[in-house]
Amino acid sequence: MAERIFIEGHRGYCAKYPENTMASFRAALDLKIDAYEFDVWLSSDKVPVLMHDGNAKRTCGVDKHLRDMTLEEIKTLDAGSKFDPKFAGEKVPTLEEMLKMVKEVRPDLRLGVEIKEYTEECVDITVELLKKYGFFDDCWFYAFNGRIIRYIKQKHNGRTMGYPDFQMGEFTPGDYDYYDEIGLNMALVKSELCAFYRAKNLPIHMYCADTYENVKLCVERGASLITANDPLPLIKFMEDQGQI
Repeated sequence: MAERIFIEGHRGYCAKYPENTMASFRAALDLKIDAYEFDVWLSSDKVPVLMHDGNAKRTCGVDKHLRDMTLEEIKTLDAGSKFDPKFAGEKVPTLEEMLKMVKEVRPDLRLGVEIKEYTEECVDITVELLKKYGFFDDCWFYAFNGRIIRYIKQKHNGRTMGYPDFQMGEFTPGDYDYYDEIGLNMALVKSELCAFYRAKNLPIHMYCADTYENVKLCVERGASLITANDPLPLIKFMEDQGQI
């Protein structure tokens, strides 16, 4: 293999810990990862908080959207017990809480910042915090929305990773020009479409490769970064290849 492939945990270490929680992020930092990904929304009082869905029902059992809750209300949610009772009481973290922890424990960590709240305000507040803690220059911004990708690149000159056009909202002709990298899920990696996206000559993030065989396939198909819910098979493969 040529260039070093980046190892990224998905929502922290979400195969073993409740996703997008401090427990998941802390556990990920104990692994030989280069980065981890997380998802950003704004509370009703404009605080960036970390959750994938936006609606708290799946992970917290409360059918209410984060944008309709204050931070104080969000902090009453239990983000752990639905995953496993032993994580009962795990809170929904703020972006700033997570950044403080990483700054103290792994300041060299790269961050995969998935913007889920498709507003310029969410981007601006997120960028401000990333710069405050010194992570902006080395992070990637992800979004399934063409307008947000364009905004990140035009307003902040952030490093962007978008997805294939058919997966994107508000995608317009020429939006690939605002991509620094492109993200392909495992279904696309395994399909004939992989060659089409490789031909765009963009670095490719492939997700989520949770088995040794899938990691091997991602490497063979030209991944520059591989994301995993369980990074252990990915780490094992890279160790076997002498990359770590």
